[in-house]
Amino acid sequence: MDELKRRLIDEWQGGFPLVQRPFAVVGDRLEAGEAAVLQALRELLADGTLTRFGPLYQIERLGGAFSLAAVQAPDAEFERITALVNQFPQVAHNYRRDHAFNMWFVLATETPDGMTEAIEHINAATGLPVFNFPKEREYFIEARFAVGARLVKPPVSPAPRSSHPIPLSEKEKGVAIQALKPLILATQAGLPLDLQPYHALAAQLDSDAETVIAGLQMLLDAGAIRRIGVVPNHYRIGYAANGMTVWDVADAAVDELGAQVGALEFVTHCYRRPRHQPDWPYNLFAMAHGASREEVNLKADRIAELLGGQCRAHAILYSTRILKKTGLRLHG
Repeated sequence: MDELKRRLIDEWQGGFPLVQRPFAVVGDRLEAGEAAVLQALRELLADGTLTRFGPLYQIERLGGAFSLAAVQAPDAEFERITALVNQFPQVAHNYRRDHAFNMWFVLATETPDGMTEAIEHINAATGLPVFNFPKEREYFIEARFAVGARLVKPPVSPAPRSSHPIPLSEKEKGVAIQALKPLILATQAGLPLDLQPYHALAAQLDSDAETVIAGLQMLLDAGAIRRIGVVPNHYRIGYAANGMTVWDVADAAVDELGAQVGALEFVTHCYRRPRHQPDWPYNLFAMAHGASREEVNLKADRIAELLGGQCRAHAILYSTRILKKTGLRLHG
């Protein structure tokens, strides 16, 4: 990988500029022309090094729901169960993990009630109990990866603000977000690969670039967009091991300790989720990635030291296969 592509991945996982010619701004920082940056981006997407480029939406801020679920799929039926689960549009990501709970998928629905319906439909389709692990508390989420598994939380500059930010109350933001649904639908799969992507979006929406930029800024301000930038395939840039570490932590201590685990430099996601006794005793989930399982095991050891006697048991569920990865999709 050449230096331009490496820096594009490392430095632009967030903060993509909301200006008329954003690739010129990126090129200035990367010491390259805007056309060269765009070509590098196209090549990284084409060869699978990047999984997407554009805004990452927070569906809960759009009135929807987000959850993690799992099933125990018999090995002989695994492929059939995978096809059944993946056919549901609410399934955004799906991974095989080396555990009795061997299929883990992320569900995104446009309404909270839709989550219950989706789980019931997957249960009916597969004939398997679906274990739902909704987020009870979020301690940290910031999945950013540097090339070569050098670090997981590289610094990313904030997006330049638009020249006309929109001051809105929470109620007004909710109304405005609904009004911006055409923009959300047009960008949920990514931004156009164009030197002037906001002009290209404006043409699709029968609007103008200034309105598109202001709309995206409002969604950022409202927290409906987490960030705008490139999303790397972490396996392709050196993170061969993906470990979901799970911990049975005393309820009285889990919030304080969960915040400390989330603050560790190698943790990309950290949540409190419900137990499902007797099948699942764990209530603290923390994602750790590394160049090898040995590296992730050492990171898990650091978490164990931090939790100390407040932790009764733990496990590491390694991802062995990506079954589906499409991201959030709302419907018009």
